[in-house]
Amino acid sequence: MSAQSVPTQARPLVIAVDGPSGSGKSSVSREVARRLGLEYLDTGAMYRAATWSVVEAGIDLADAAAVAEHVRNLDLTMATDPTAPGVWVAGHDVSAAIRETRISSIVSKVATNLDVRAEMLKRQRDLITVGRNGTHQGCVAEGRDITTVVAPDADVRLLLTASEEARLARRAKELHGSADAASVEATRDQIVRRDSDDSTVSNFEVAADGVLHLDSSALDFEQTVDAVLAAITRIVTGSVTDLDEHARAGAVS
Repeated sequence: MSAQSVPTQARPLVIAVDGPSGSGKSSVSREVARRLGLEYLDTGAMYRAATWSVVEAGIDLADAAAVAEHVRNLDLTMATDPTAPGVWVAGHDVSAAIRETRISSIVSKVATNLDVRAEMLKRQRDLITVGRNGTHQGCVAEGRDITTVVAPDADVRLLLTASEEARLARRAKELHGSADAASVEATRDQIVRRDSDDSTVSNFEVAADGVLHLDSSALDFEQTVDAVLAAITRIVTGSVTDLDEHARAGAVS
């Protein structure tokens, strides 16, 4: 599907995608943005960048006020081209550093700071607005509470989930190159514990009213991308009822 696959009258177009860790929301959202010619915003990367900066500054993560103050003054730049996304803090490329285990294991401590979330909310909405009004006339934004808090008025709102087993296997393959028992256990903390922590401040496991739920447990990457593209097309053309029934059964095609 190309950018021309979205009806002209649907532009500008904001697509919001929520989901738990390992559901595929980041890789799928990025590919959907690429195929539709839209900008791509990984809001989770913003929290990771904030965490990286807080750690580099030597701030105690338990000092909520100090963490929040640091984040309010954070010089953060997000590249939203889906073919070359990137994250910079004070001009320093941290795109790889923020994916390290040392950041993944503590990012929830920053992401659950309510003052940090308030700051990030403003920045995320600003970036979505810029994407909506920019050259590409649209943005795919993904994260934890995009459909309900950050962009509840998005043109398309999707919750992408998968079973815990599927999510653990996917992340284990991504991080360790294998989904054997040892790799899955080594990954469990990043999936189960982090989702449990983050669920205290955001809802990303149950679809809110008006949010389409897609279960990708039985789908591979290409099938999931196709399912999301099909959902977008049907939503913007007003023929989503039958899709919704299939989506909730995890059988979108």
